[in-house]
Amino acid sequence: MRSPELEKFLANFPQCMMDAEDPLEAVRAKMLAIHPRDHGPDTVVERCEIAGVECAWMSTPKTDESRSVFFVHGGAFVSTGITEYMTYGQSVANFCGAKVLVPAYSLAPEVQHPSQLDELVAVWDAAGLDPERTAFMGDSCGGGMALALLGRLRDAGRPLPACYAGLTPWLDAEQLGDAAQKSRGVDPFVNADWIRARFRDYAGSGSLDAPDLSPIHLDAKGLPPLYLGVGTIDTVCDDSTRFASHAAQAGVQVLLDVVGGHIHGLHGLAGMCPESDQAMERVGTFVRTYIP
Repeated sequence: MRSPELEKFLANFPQCMMDAEDPLEAVRAKMLAIHPRDHGPDTVVERCEIAGVECAWMSTPKTDESRSVFFVHGGAFVSTGITEYMTYGQSVANFCGAKVLVPAYSLAPEVQHPSQLDELVAVWDAAGLDPERTAFMGDSCGGGMALALLGRLRDAGRPLPACYAGLTPWLDAEQLGDAAQKSRGVDPFVNADWIRARFRDYAGSGSLDAPDLSPIHLDAKGLPPLYLGVGTIDTVCDDSTRFASHAAQAGVQVLLDVVGGHIHGLHGLAGMCPESDQAMERVGTFVRTYIP
């Protein structure tokens, strides 16, 4: 049963607000409207440039400076950045007890895949983080990008981070999962056609089944422990359930966290409803398990 707080929030969205036919300007306006742009007074945001990419370090009084999260933000590939992810970064820093690095990768469709992954690799290389004390994490499209980044590093024989957490991650450009094919309820923030359109913005002329674009096709062998968190109503729910099964068969440790009755972006609602707070607590426990 959903909490009264979540029910009250969802009452503001009787239908999905995203339309695959929206022009880019409307997509960006809608995305900016649903992302808060502030943070608490005790949160420290240090903007910087790493490898030519604008970035920000975020920390709170709960941050353990020896533990890091390399966080790839969402925004459907085409929108948002550091300012719109201050609240989310603050939440990650608090629940994980970590300093959080948020790179502002170039947005599609003006810049397209694989340029964003190239930028993330460059930031990772230049940031000087200890892989054994770092988690890769991302929400929504950023969750898929962070997983693709893991695959690229693995394939290059590079040291991998201690763990990965995908928060309602986009893993399937074609949206072939059951939840995408058969609606389980109103997901106010995404629908399958809209996600497919955003992947096309990102992919350009690239193949939609390329593993570094659509990580549902990624060979999971050799990846670090994975957390995959989604809600049952989330259109991308089965991106995570399918990849979790695939990864487990490859011998990877996987924690699949499916929250009944919840929607896309559930972790970003921490502080607004208990289900999201509890989900973020599980993310934090997962990260601290592998980075004590």
